[in-house]
Amino acid sequence: MSKKNMTVTVGLAVLMLALLASPLVAGGRAETAVDRDTLRIAIGAEPESLDPVKMTSAPAATVGEHVVERLIYMEEDGTLTPMLATSWEANADSTVWTFQIRQGVTFHDGAPLNAEAVRQNLARFVDPDVGAAYAFLLGSVQDIQATGEYTLQLRLAQPFAPILSHLSHSFIGIVSPNQIRDLPPEGTFENPIGTGPYVMDRWSRGDSIRLSVNEDYWGSTPQIPNLVFNFIPEESARIVALETGEADAIMAVPPQDVARLEADPNIDVVFQTSVRTIYVSFNNVREPFTDVRVRRALNYAVDKQAIVDSIFEGSGFVADAPIPDAVFGHTSVGPYEYDPDRARELLAEAGYPDGFSMTLHHPTGRYPLDATVAQAVQSMLADVGVDARLETREWSSYLQFTAQPPEQAEYDMFMLGWGTVTLDADYGLYALLHTRQWNPNGNNRGFYSNERVDELLDQARVETNPDQRAPMYHEAVQLIWEDAPWIFLYNAAQINAVRTNVEGLIHHPLENLSAWDAYFR
Repeated sequence: MSKKNMTVTVGLAVLMLALLASPLVAGGRAETAVDRDTLRIAIGAEPESLDPVKMTSAPAATVGEHVVERLIYMEEDGTLTPMLATSWEANADSTVWTFQIRQGVTFHDGAPLNAEAVRQNLARFVDPDVGAAYAFLLGSVQDIQATGEYTLQLRLAQPFAPILSHLSHSFIGIVSPNQIRDLPPEGTFENPIGTGPYVMDRWSRGDSIRLSVNEDYWGSTPQIPNLVFNFIPEESARIVALETGEADAIMAVPPQDVARLEADPNIDVVFQTSVRTIYVSFNNVREPFTDVRVRRALNYAVDKQAIVDSIFEGSGFVADAPIPDAVFGHTSVGPYEYDPDRARELLAEAGYPDGFSMTLHHPTGRYPLDATVAQAVQSMLADVGVDARLETREWSSYLQFTAQPPEQAEYDMFMLGWGTVTLDADYGLYALLHTRQWNPNGNNRGFYSNERVDELLDQARVETNPDQRAPMYHEAVQLIWEDAPWIFLYNAAQINAVRTNVEGLIHHPLENLSAWDAYFR
């Protein structure tokens, strides 16, 4: 398994007070003694599930990929490399894909990995009765067969351009057939049994997940025996945990704390690119957001550049499309420039000269400074007469709340982020903006619908020529931008931090923090 660490660290300014008898860190906080048998990573949100068909977030992917593996792995540079599949090939029209499954691999319960085990997992993933939110990843798969002990064949109803990048997605993970064989469609499990370098040890709800090394791992056995993911939503608490040594690494460092951490000689700050777009979605079937003039008005009302400059200190970019520029199919069509006067004009035209009241739902701790961004949006909307009441929830509850079908959806607007982790526009556009992906079994939580956009996204899925696909996405992006189903905010950047005695962590552009190659020095 080829996994290269592309960590980029910034220089440290040596700034230490005279040491006392006990070790201190910046600010005089007592430092926790290093436990070289356990690597502790602090993340901002608790996974909603570690059952691959129920996973819907990056925190779940970050934890889950240490336990459950997929057929194909996407390297930090976007290269697709073998994982549980050692090779693959397609027929002439790309409607039949044949995969060779890695031999000599066992699941954590001792069951052998073979083509039939993979078949059972993929069949569960696409089963409509299971209702996996990410079933669209294999939307064209018509038949799945184990044609030999280690040979798997996927038959597609039509060519499906992004199939290989989709198979690299963390949510198409392969668990032991013993875990799912007798599981009813609505059934799930808490502790997955995979083939990965770590084994589930304990999930302490609301606190942490503990993993232990898989001594029988088919690849290189990790050097650190235990891995703990601690859930710490508050940014300041994560910073303190790192400074005191209670955490060895943290994700989502607020930009305003970078200088503080850089001044600590025991900490490296890590900057990495991201493929995540942060947005505020309207409930597009709920008044007054059924009116495109209202949706556009609120886009003009929000000063996205001020958010990037003031809250994130220039870290990140104002969104100029629904997907970042690193993604195939991107074209720049924005941004909506900050123009509160134009916002007021559009609101008046739509029949709201005095504005209106609504509720803006947002997570806390899931994305860097998400609550602060929500407060900024609230203030800017107030300037054009829109009274936005803020409401937040714990992450898993938030996801459930925003996953209701349209007739039950009780929200006006909600803030979310989406990482296009396949680097293909199908994942960033089809999943969020196609009519067939409306809740409850999809990710179009804002109920956006445009017949022409649907047509273009459908066509682009089956067109295998990139030169023909790209213009389809460009037209779809333009239409989506004009329809303004979201307030398009910004493309996020990743800032993580690590104790200097830790090496080998992979800070992936897909926002996974991978620890299988990590070690203490």
